Amino acid sequence: MTHDPPSRERACQWRCRRGAALLMVGGLLLGAAGCGEGHSDSGGTGSGKVKIGLVTKTETNPYFVTLREAAVAAATENDAKLIALAGRFDGDNEGQVAAMESLISSGVKGILITPSNGTGLLSTIAEARRQGIAVIALDSTTEPPSATDATYATDNVKAGRLQGSYLRAALAGRPPKVIMLDGTDDSTVSKQRREGFLKGFGITNDSPAIRGQANTNGERNPAQAATENLLERTSDINTVYTINEPVASGASAAMAARGLTQKVTIGSIDGGCDGVRDVRSGKYAATVMQFPVRMATRGVDSVVEYAKNGKKPHGLSDTGTVLITDKPVDGLASQDTDWGLKHCWG
Repeated sequence: MTHDPPSRERACQWRCRRGAALLMVGGLLLGAAGCGEGHSDSGGTGSGKVKIGLVTKTETNPYFVTLREAAVAAATENDAKLIALAGRFDGDNEGQVAAMESLISSGVKGILITPSNGTGLLSTIAEARRQGIAVIALDSTTEPPSATDATYATDNVKAGRLQGSYLRAALAGRPPKVIMLDGTDDSTVSKQRREGFLKGFGITNDSPAIRGQANTNGERNPAQAATENLLERTSDINTVYTINEPVASGASAAMAARGLTQKVTIGSIDGGCDGVRDVRSGKYAATVMQFPVRMATRGVDSVVEYAKNGKKPHGLSDTGTVLITDKPVDGLASQDTDWGLKHCWG
C-alpha cells in the first residue's frame, strides 16, 4: 500500500485537479454501461490502464460528489480508469447491488463502495472477492467490517458522539428538549451516528427529552418538511440533532421560518465547505468534519498498488473527525471556521 503525502499537500493537489475531474465525472457516469469493452483478466483496459469501480450512495449529495471527484482525480494521477456508479437515493441497496454486479462484469481490478446497508451487499462483495477483485469500503463499514478487504471511513459513532457532547454542553445546564433528524431506517451510518449522539448527549432512545424524530433520507427538502411537521406538534425545543449538513440546512430553514433560530442549537456532521460557512453564518452551531478526499485517494491508490504487485489492502482505517465551531465549549477540543475553511473535505 502506498503512503499518502501530508493531507494538506494532497488536498491542495486535489483542488488543482478538480476542474479536470469535474469534466470527467459526467462522461464516466453517462458512459459507465459501456466501459467493460476490451478488459483483461487483470482488471486492465484495452489501453493497459487499471480499471477501478466506485459505487456511492447517491449521485447528488455534495459529500458523495466530492468523494467521486477526488476518486476521479486520483485515478487520473495514477493513469487508471474510474467507472463511477451510484444508488438512486441513500438507502437504495438494490441499486448498489446492481451497480456492483455491473462492475464485476466489466472486469475491474477493484471496487470502492460506500455501502448504504451494512449487510445488504455481503453476497455481492463475496462474489467480487472470489473473482480476485479487491473490495474497499469508503465512508461506511460493512457488517462485519471483514467482509471487505479494507475500509477507509469516518468513525461514525465517534462523529455522533462529538455532536452530542457539544450540543449537551451548549445547553449549559438547561433541561434538554431534542428533535432527532435521522437518515433512513436501514442505513448503517444513520444508526451509528444516532447511537453516538445519544451516548455523547447522555440520553437513551426512549428518553422524554426527545420531543420528536423523523427520517429524512439525508436530504435538505425532506428534512425541512419533517422539521416543519414536528414543529406543528411542539415548538418547545432547544436542540436539534442532524444526520448530515443537507439535513441541518433544511432544519435551519424551518427554524428560521418559525423565528426559533436564536432559541435552538443545531449540530451536524460532514464538514463540507458550505457547511463550515453555514456554521460561520450561524445557521447551525457546530459540525463534525469528515475527510472524503482522503478516503477516495487512499482507496484508489490501494487498488493501483494491488494491480501492480498483487498486495491487497487490509484492515479498518479511521480517516478522522474534527469538531468545527466558533462557539467552543469547555472540555471539548474543536477548531474554528477559519481552520475549517482551509481543511474542508481534504
